[in-house]
Amino acid sequence: YRETRAKAKNFLDFCYNPDLATEVTLQPIRRYGFDASILFSDIFVVPDAIGYPVRFEEGRGPVLEPLSQNVLDRLEQGRAEAHLAPVIETVRRLRRELPEETTLLGFCGAPWTVACYSVAGHTTQDQTAARVGAYRDPALMQRFIDELVVASIAYLIRQLDAGADALQIFDTWAGVLDDAGFARWSIEPTRRIVAGVKAARPNARIIGFPKASSARLDAYVAGTGVDAV
Repeated sequence: YRETRAKAKNFLDFCYNPDLATEVTLQPIRRYGFDASILFSDIFVVPDAIGYPVRFEEGRGPVLEPLSQNVLDRLEQGRAEAHLAPVIETVRRLRRELPEETTLLGFCGAPWTVACYSVAGHTTQDQTAARVGAYRDPALMQRFIDELVVASIAYLIRQLDAGADALQIFDTWAGVLDDAGFARWSIEPTRRIVAGVKAARPNARIIGFPKASSARLDAYVAGTGVDAV
């Protein structure tokens, strides 16, 4: 993996290179023969695809421009399809190269988790900046969430059409929300993504992953419509 990773100039370029992304997705399947394989990519390709400034710094991880009306005004949904074409090509190659019996999982980040990194510009231990930002300016947060919902629906549909057998929505930071925030920022955007994907592809199978939210899984499953959790 490290040898393959070194061939890309940065992490996002790694994700957008079908040759490299296909290779590192297949490596653990060749070595261990797992029942399923998950697309090698990153949750930040979605905001990147619609024009939200994001980069990866060695030793630090994702760094996003702090959320503002000015940044949101520059977003363009229309650029996402071409921008994400290399990732979709990776999905196609994986479906051809994986053993027939090996499930291929596609994924996206849940809007709340993606948005968390945008308020402070980087990750924090408990995403205090994101929670405070959502409380102080819910309209701004809602606008960004809405943009991510639209882009994520289109992205997941394309993954299915390219050969993904099922999809997963990663909400890594769902657990930092209080009950009201969990309902608004985790459940509702995920529900809209699930509904949007299934309206276009009724047989889609979607897994939800609201990390550190085990006490609220019943509400999450009922509210989002996911097939598995």
